Amino acid sequence: MADRAAPLVLEHAAKVPEDGTLVVVSHGGTIRTTIGRLLGLAPHSWESLGGLSNCCWSVLGEGARGWRLLEHNAGTLPEPVLGDDD
Repeated sequence: MADRAAPLVLEHAAKVPEDGTLVVVSHGGTIRTTIGRLLGLAPHSWESLGGLSNCCWSVLGEGARGWRLLEHNAGTLPEPVLGDDD
C-alpha cells in the first residue's frame, strides 16, 4: 500500500502552496503505512504508530530534514462558541 500511496501524497503535496494544506482521506491501514513511509521508518516499525480510530486524523509537516508527525489519531474538534441567541 505504501508503495502506491506515498508517491501520490508526495506528488500532490508538491503542488500545495507554501501556506496551504493537503487533506488525504483513506482507510486507517493505508494512512498508517503511508505515514511510516513518509517518515522513513522501517516497515516492521509501522505498527508502532498505532491505528487510527474512526473519523480521526493525523497531521504531518515537512521540515528541513523531511516529514515529521505532528499529531496522530486526533479526533476532537474545539467546542463551538455559543452566543446568547442559541
